[in-house]
Amino acid sequence: MTQPHVLQLAHAPLPTVRIGFIGLGNRGMATLHRYLVIEGIDIVALCDINPQHLSAARELIERDGRYHPHTYDTPDGWQSLCERPDLDLVYVCTDWLTHTPMACYAMEHGKHVAIEVPAATTTSECWQLVDTAEKTRRHCFMLENCCYDTFHQAMITMEREGLFGTLTHLEGAYIHDLRDKYDDDALKGWMTRLCGQHRGNPYPTHGLGPVCQLLHIHRGDRLDYLVSLTPSTDAGQDVCVNNTLIRTVKGRSILLQYDVTTPRPYSRMQTICGTRGFAQKYPTRCIMLDGGDPLTDDATDALVTRYTQPEIAAIQQRGYALGVPNIMNYTMDYRLIHCLRHGLPLDMDVYDAAEWSCIAELSEQSAQGGGIPIKIPDFTRGRWKES
Repeated sequence: MTQPHVLQLAHAPLPTVRIGFIGLGNRGMATLHRYLVIEGIDIVALCDINPQHLSAARELIERDGRYHPHTYDTPDGWQSLCERPDLDLVYVCTDWLTHTPMACYAMEHGKHVAIEVPAATTTSECWQLVDTAEKTRRHCFMLENCCYDTFHQAMITMEREGLFGTLTHLEGAYIHDLRDKYDDDALKGWMTRLCGQHRGNPYPTHGLGPVCQLLHIHRGDRLDYLVSLTPSTDAGQDVCVNNTLIRTVKGRSILLQYDVTTPRPYSRMQTICGTRGFAQKYPTRCIMLDGGDPLTDDATDALVTRYTQPEIAAIQQRGYALGVPNIMNYTMDYRLIHCLRHGLPLDMDVYDAAEWSCIAELSEQSAQGGGIPIKIPDFTRGRWKES
């Protein structure tokens, strides 16, 4: 028997969200800094196998005047953290290979989870997340900060109001020259190794997440199949570059690019093509509506301001006033806590986490097969038609 879905899942409001953090490296520490300026939370527990990371995190919290958090530093300490009865949310900032087992264990112990990207590395793991979220009725939120980009948030409103007409083709990417960073910082470890071994797009969600939101994926349409190509050097060696084309059930196309090893300007593309309009953020912002000329920079700024939802604009203004270093991350975390405190469905659900993350394995399968079409699973089991 099919278990109940968790589309639009909502729980009773949590006046104070009690949080445990797993993973306190670069990303985890940056997250802690943000959460110290978000209201309505208690940081109850911390876990990291590196004693220096754990000590730095504990000192940061205590300097902020909060009580001493419980700490775990053993290899299985994350399990003990998830088993605590005084937690509502487990926030996972570890390496990709541990995201799914940690998230599932936390949900099985009654906790909501927030997971760094990608949420999973295989289709099997994606199904584990979906099945566990449905069985436990717990939120599984993938921390895709690019969905809170200011430009993208305005484009969502414009699309909803019909300014682009019918969407036909969208593009997203993660193009980021990381060669120098691989040589001298934390990326040299697990992330470099996993990217170098992959033969598809191992990091699809930054480009794909905003595209799927604009296309209402699993809310009236869904990803159908993909074809993917990973180029090789003259020496026959694959490089960390991939191009994937995706078709939706309704016939819209998506171009998804990944490149972290060639000298190109940073880009997430964020390209929108519709029957009445066009927009893109990278490499330069451009908006054209109803066949008119590209808008000037001032007109583009005015349009983005006009169509940014007031609630999102208020969060961003608060973040700027607080001096947070990354407004997308702050907006994402603020919205997550706001929804939990008010008993609202989250902005992104476990089906988003699964659909966007599964492209990693499926793009590799297609590329290794010479660009053969690969079907994308329907993680909603047909319920996308009902939304």
